Amino acid sequence: MVIVEMSSTMSSPAERRAKAGVIVTHPNRDKSVVQATRATVILLLLTSAALILVVTVSGWNVLESAVVVQIAYVVVYLTFAFYALRWNRGVLPVAAVLAVLLAIFALVAGPEWFDRNKSGFAGTDYLNAGLLGVLTLLIVPVQILLVAFTMRGFSQGWNVELERRDPAAAADHYGDAPPHPA
Repeated sequence: MVIVEMSSTMSSPAERRAKAGVIVTHPNRDKSVVQATRATVILLLLTSAALILVVTVSGWNVLESAVVVQIAYVVVYLTFAFYALRWNRGVLPVAAVLAVLLAIFALVAGPEWFDRNKSGFAGTDYLNAGLLGVLTLLIVPVQILLVAFTMRGFSQGWNVELERRDPAAAADHYGDAPPHPA
């Protein structure tokens, strides 16, 4: 009984938005600079996922335990792109942290691909090891840009909501306004 009473007094975000006579607006989302930042973050997340996927698939036979981490990065980055598309700014700082970690991994792993072009190393299946080294090192500037744009997006206030009364609903609820005492 107590739980029912508590849950009836608490309102969820969906219930707050569904109040009669209230319009919820997101003023920062209408700005072109915010929309450009969101589009750039999504593009950088998708580009990162594509680069990681190309390196993972092309170097599958020589990568050892890193395959699981790389596939996890692809899945997480695609998920973050989906949530950024839905204006969720909560994923932005997490994406920035993961981008820093990935940039460190790519910076360390990139030169190792160039060593695989020498004799005595197992070859890769689809792409030349030198090209994989270039693609791996290309991940580093993409991650630096991702960090910059995610922090910019986080500071732009994608989550700011303003509530205002709906004039049409207010007129229906209260009836016609009384005449002005002129």
